[in-house]
Amino acid sequence: MTNITVAALQLELNASEAENIEAVSDLVAHAADKGANIILPPELFEGPYFCRVEDEALFATALPTNEHPSVRAMAKLARQLGVAIPTSFFERDGPHHYNSLAMISPDGEIMGVYRKSHIPDGPGYEEKYYFRPGNTGFKVWNVCGARIGVGICWDQWYPECARAMALMGAELLFYPTAIGSEPYDANLDTSRMWRRAMQGHAVSNCMPVIASNRIGAEGDQTFYGHSFIANEWGDLILDYGAGEAGVLVATLDLDQARRHRAGMGFFRDRRPDLYRRLAEDL
Repeated sequence: MTNITVAALQLELNASEAENIEAVSDLVAHAADKGANIILPPELFEGPYFCRVEDEALFATALPTNEHPSVRAMAKLARQLGVAIPTSFFERDGPHHYNSLAMISPDGEIMGVYRKSHIPDGPGYEEKYYFRPGNTGFKVWNVCGARIGVGICWDQWYPECARAMALMGAELLFYPTAIGSEPYDANLDTSRMWRRAMQGHAVSNCMPVIASNRIGAEGDQTFYGHSFIANEWGDLILDYGAGEAGVLVATLDLDQARRHRAGMGFFRDRRPDLYRRLAEDL
């Protein structure tokens, strides 16, 4: 497929599980009406971002993939609308818990699960209390005629993650996110850095990047939105600010990106023989 239409959702997610899933479902349907083939909701959209605090009672909200209400709702919707939905959720696998993503195909099937590789730990983002580091490795899927890679939030800061997915054949990179203010520093706004990091992945790998974030106040944090769709040059095709809710929908030319990727020579001129240091934890 030369062209593919993608969408990023941005909305507040501080209501009940049922209300949040309904709100996301409404935006998914709206994006599908606008022609989107692959639709990206934000990270952990079933509820408020619970990792702001450490509370063992919240482990009860984790469920196996096939039982999770977010996954079940998006699988049903994907089948009805004929769209693919990378779906973030809190996964329980036996005694273990992960920040995971189910790749749901247009026929409503779960193609596989990616477990977040990089787990942050800091004020307002105490994810190491809840999540084990992912054990799936990076993942790419053939979806709607394209090969896509998906990282989850903190993964988006790591060029190694994006490059690994590109080397696995990804043509598009998707990043569902929950990020906003830093409770320890009210003057620190990372939204510009956040965007630039992912736009850098687009440039360095010469492929489009789609990022979806939440908005609104939750406790002492305000989530800053700034969801976007960038092309293979890292240019912003569409983007939201800090308070807008809705869907961003753009049609991307994958053949054009492929030609540019070959022409730039980034993969031709790689020197893996010099990169051993990257895999050393010293």
